[in-house]
Amino acid sequence: MINFEKLPAYMKTPQVEEYYNLLRKKRAGLAVKRIIDIELSVILILILLLPMAVIAAVVKATSEGPVIFRQTRITTGGRKFKILKFRTMVVNQDKNASQVTLGNDSRVTKCGGFLRKYRLDELPQLFNVLIGQMSFVGTRPEVPKYVEKYTPEMYATLLMPAGITSLASITYKDENEFLTSNNADEDYINILLPKKMELNLEYIKKFSVLFDIKIMIKTVTGVAFD
Repeated sequence: MINFEKLPAYMKTPQVEEYYNLLRKKRAGLAVKRIIDIELSVILILILLLPMAVIAAVVKATSEGPVIFRQTRITTGGRKFKILKFRTMVVNQDKNASQVTLGNDSRVTKCGGFLRKYRLDELPQLFNVLIGQMSFVGTRPEVPKYVEKYTPEMYATLLMPAGITSLASITYKDENEFLTSNNADEDYINILLPKKMELNLEYIKKFSVLFDIKIMIKTVTGVAFD
């Protein structure tokens, strides 16, 4: 667990310290969480290596551009890292003003919609988990422009590694219901982000290895039977 004194200045607040003290009592669980992340990511990478190769070939054959999409996100202690995904949008579209994707977004490629629906685009994040940039369960990592909009309490979510899945991402998987095509960024920051952060902060309070396992099972069943 990261030392409180080594956190960036904007995280050294009474609100963040309250959550930090909660997590200090769960250090053993956090250690087990990391062991599970390493072992499970290795197993899944080996099992899914061929399917990922097939997906990579389809992405390359159906649209111009790189197979892997890399984007700067924020994880533990405010550190920046490059999240890995199979590219589901036409090239250079991440440079547009909006960082959220609407249901009928014209930027999504032919196979991108399918990959997004079943979350197959996120399989490369197994490598992010393996090297410690992410965990299987945790707050979904945001781009820096959204992290800058966090309240002092929201910064507490950066005490733990960013996650592939979370209660918030399961609950609000249909983000389009909260966003409009004219003000998608504003809607995300003012409406959806606070709702998601309520669940992310609740997750910190309830954290346990068993709770993580329940969230992972709920994620798999949710995707499989959506």
